[in-house]
Amino acid sequence: MGTGLRAGADILRLLKSESKYGSNQQREAISHLLTSINEGFSLTDAMKQRPKFFPGLMISLTRVGEDTGKLERTFLTLAEHYEQQVQLRRQFMSSISWPAIQMFLGLGVISLFIYLLGILQPASGGQMADMLGFGLRGGTGVLIFWSYIAAVAAIFVALYVAYQRNLGGVQNLIPLLYLIPKFGPALQTITLSRFTRTLALSLGAGLDPIRSVKLSLDSTDSEYYRSGGEIFETAIRDRGDTLAGGLRSTSLFPETFLQLVEVAELSGTESESIDHLCTEYEERAKMAMRTLSGIATSVVWLITAGTLVFLIIRMAMNIFGAYGLAASPI
Repeated sequence: MGTGLRAGADILRLLKSESKYGSNQQREAISHLLTSINEGFSLTDAMKQRPKFFPGLMISLTRVGEDTGKLERTFLTLAEHYEQQVQLRRQFMSSISWPAIQMFLGLGVISLFIYLLGILQPASGGQMADMLGFGLRGGTGVLIFWSYIAAVAAIFVALYVAYQRNLGGVQNLIPLLYLIPKFGPALQTITLSRFTRTLALSLGAGLDPIRSVKLSLDSTDSEYYRSGGEIFETAIRDRGDTLAGGLRSTSLFPETFLQLVEVAELSGTESESIDHLCTEYEERAKMAMRTLSGIATSVVWLITAGTLVFLIIRMAMNIFGAYGLAASPI
């Protein structure tokens, strides 16, 4: 869209072209924009009617782009922003893919072993000795085994959903997560990178500081950070604080970050200085993502290795126990 608008193409022709590509959800959303604009709605108002598809940041900056006549610049800037998010996600997923595959292969071997215990018979008749000691055999045993795995996975998914939806105010525990060595600082750096990126986009598009900061806090996807929006607005409107002073009043940001914001404010215009800060934190976020990827990889390796070692020890104990029973006096 940004490239087409910069080249002078009509927005309706661009939307008509875009409506032919992507998933069904994407084609429907773009087709809705085309229909709404033909009916007299602005692009921003049309986007607001599909909030599950178009992010709040995109809607807000599109409004600014329409008001200032710089819609092509807005789209190109957003494209760069979302591409950065995709690259970080791909980097993380690629780093944990091989350990995850190994874990599932290990679980597959265990499942095959359980299945064979149910279909093989010793020469003397009866059933094969239960080497694992779980009492699981055959196809039914495999289903039970995977139901246990599914239950554990469901617990982790439930915890993730509870965190995402801030059930019981669980996101207020974020400061405790930041205290975890390696993991906490990396997680905080990535969050601050998203905040500064959105702030640079918003200020560069012409939004006022209050709306820009609120959008940036919202981009963190955390109620813990969103809670600072009203505090920041009060600090700016009532006390006339600077950007750094308003952020400091929220008590959400580390002092090192606030010092960088203060230096950025003194070094040039507000939007340009924050843009430099954004670039610095994006580089830090890349290193932080490598740290998180390393931690995730190590956790998957430990789970896989720990499970296999546990099963090997359990099998060895059952085997030696049988030998000991056979060697005992009658």
